[in-house]
Amino acid sequence: MKKINLANIAETEDKSPKGKFHSFYKGVSLALGRDDTSRDLDKRHPFDLEYVRLPAGATNYPYHAHSAQWEFYVVISGRGLVRDEQGQTEVIAGDSFLFPPGEAHQLSNPGPEDLIYYVIADNPLGECCYYPDSKKWLVARETSLKKLVPDGQAKYYEGEE
Repeated sequence: MKKINLANIAETEDKSPKGKFHSFYKGVSLALGRDDTSRDLDKRHPFDLEYVRLPAGATNYPYHAHSAQWEFYVVISGRGLVRDEQGQTEVIAGDSFLFPPGEAHQLSNPGPEDLIYYVIADNPLGECCYYPDSKKWLVARETSLKKLVPDGQAKYYEGEE
């Protein structure tokens, strides 16, 4: 058994150039030895766990849908808004929700305190994402090679901020 403690995992900041998208995360699965570049599921792990802290006024990522990946969320503290195809839904500590492949989603924190949640995702090979607001695709041809299309030159946050 490999064991880690959340307090011992470094927090990583993810922030878009204009600051609209801003989050901090702890890669729990990576700390437990997950190799996200491997095609071997024993090394890649069949699921991924992240601890995410979304600061007040921030949104986690551009509105997107995964082609093959499932994501399961558990809210630990704070309040947030989840955007999906039906609109926006408020979430609070204790809430859990699930996004299957093809269902676009996004989390934001309009409140005065941090929104903290866990996200558990399976790790399908060849995963792609679609960004409805900017009409882009993020295509994964190999485990670590990703390319934005249609033109292959788009930047990740281009058309989102």
